[in-house]
Amino acid sequence: MGLPKDDAATLSARWTEGILLKRDVFSTVERGRFRDDSGEVDAVLRRLDQVPVWSYPLARYLFDRERRALALALARDLDVGPRLLWAGRQALVRGFIDGVALHLAKPHGDLAYFRSAKLALRKLHRAGICHNDLAKEQNWLVGRDGRAYLTDFQLAACFKTRSRLFRIAAYEDLRHLLKHKRSYAPSALTPMERKILARKSFVASIWLKTGKKVYQAITRGLFNFTDREGGGRRLVNDAPVLSALIRKNPEVRDTAIVAFADRRTGVGLYAFVEADKVALEKQLRSELLSAKGVKPPEHIQVVHALPRDAAGKPRTEILQLVAMNQLDLIEPLITSDIDRAFLKDILESRKNLRDRFNFESSELNSRPN
Repeated sequence: MGLPKDDAATLSARWTEGILLKRDVFSTVERGRFRDDSGEVDAVLRRLDQVPVWSYPLARYLFDRERRALALALARDLDVGPRLLWAGRQALVRGFIDGVALHLAKPHGDLAYFRSAKLALRKLHRAGICHNDLAKEQNWLVGRDGRAYLTDFQLAACFKTRSRLFRIAAYEDLRHLLKHKRSYAPSALTPMERKILARKSFVASIWLKTGKKVYQAITRGLFNFTDREGGGRRLVNDAPVLSALIRKNPEVRDTAIVAFADRRTGVGLYAFVEADKVALEKQLRSELLSAKGVKPPEHIQVVHALPRDAAGKPRTEILQLVAMNQLDLIEPLITSDIDRAFLKDILESRKNLRDRFNFESSELNSRPN
């Protein structure tokens, strides 16, 4: 199935293909550049032409909801999410937000960020838009300017009046924001915010007991769809098995496996292995192939030292961006000279070069090690 002629013609003339961000049974999402009246801008494309026939009706429904919400946000000039740059029948292009997802940025103790997030949500609700999918940290972005932005409006609903249903949906949006605030800045929660966290709406309670189970049965069973930080079933099921097998090698000190979108397979795995010998990569791949049962990672890269947080755990948020070739988003996450030295080592020999684009930050490449 291809795009309608009008959509294909517009994208052919105005879209420059870049990095594949995600591909599942509901859409294909990639980052690239779009030429509008002011010139070329960084943008994100969502398209439906590569989804299976059996999931297309639901994919179309989600696509229409996102297009409607983004169009209303643009008309109200909300500036709390991506701007709608163009929309066709089976594809839309939204502006790229210079920032990283909440689960990657981890804004511990950043009170200004959560004040900004609450303000963004208030603007959205005043325009009559409820996001309806803010439990996912992936849908909250920490902008390079420090502000909060929202993305992925596929489940968003637009209301003409402040009906009871609107108030319930808005309350749940707020409650999900406060859950994230509890994770990253718990001491800043006010007494009222704690009351909201403790009290689900009756719709949410019913959903958790009934609808969510049906939803998970359909998406994880029928659609074979799991979305843990965008990693899918391979990150959930295969990565732990592969990590255990890799660690059996006596020359391996540690390993961390992250997922990335792959144009051929949908989701690929990238294993970063802490060891001294680069030649160990071939040996590890041979060992994983002989183990059978679990498909080896698409990429295995030996590094002298993994970037680590204060607790000594590998900083998978940095590794995730390396695997996805979103190198320009790494700079705000660099917290030490050790991390910068790691990046110099890893970027020069990274493996996932087939699906890349020139988004590297000049600041990252020019700063001293």
